[in-house]
Amino acid sequence: MNKTMALAPLEDFLARARARLLTAPPTTFSRVKVADLNGDHALAPDPAADAFEREPRHAAVLVPVVARPEPTVLLTLRATTLSNHAGQISFPGGRLDPEDKDEVAAALREAWEEVGLGPQYVTPLGFLDGYLARSGFWITPVVASVAPDHTLAINPAEVQEVFEVPLAFLMAPENHQRHTAERNGVLRRFYAMPYEGRFIWGATAGMLRNMYERMYAR
Repeated sequence: MNKTMALAPLEDFLARARARLLTAPPTTFSRVKVADLNGDHALAPDPAADAFEREPRHAAVLVPVVARPEPTVLLTLRATTLSNHAGQISFPGGRLDPEDKDEVAAALREAWEEVGLGPQYVTPLGFLDGYLARSGFWITPVVASVAPDHTLAINPAEVQEVFEVPLAFLMAPENHQRHTAERNGVLRRFYAMPYEGRFIWGATAGMLRNMYERMYAR
């Protein structure tokens, strides 16, 4: 067991959430420079980042921390049949729909649609910093406590599997690997957090890294 597994008992996590999470959705894309935002470009700044001409589509994800004595983070393995990010590990979430009241409503709706996690089991706690994805989404991560007796009903059209990873593992900086890969002639750098044969990377790992920086690094 990782020596940092004692880092985040439930009471400590809840205290940090109250003290360090944002109490309102993060600053919108249009109000700050792209280069100053958290996102896929954070490890490899793009000289043309400020030339991002169009408003990104707004999305929200639920960062579901299961309120066990040693908390865990609930993650999904996306269905391999999806047209975008197939087979990747992610948080429940998606774009904001017109009927969504706000980012919290969108994250809760997506969690219900994807994995059948009912809102009666979820207590929103606050927000991480926004995340700008190269796919053109401005993502608002909603951190929430999830009752350990929750039930799930996976939508196989969207999700292949749901699993939990100890929060202490994800919040330990020694588990935050930095990877480099070339795609379409462009060198990308990204965080990855391999865990028991699962490769947590990209935007999901980037948001978890931000969670560490906001809640545990200070």
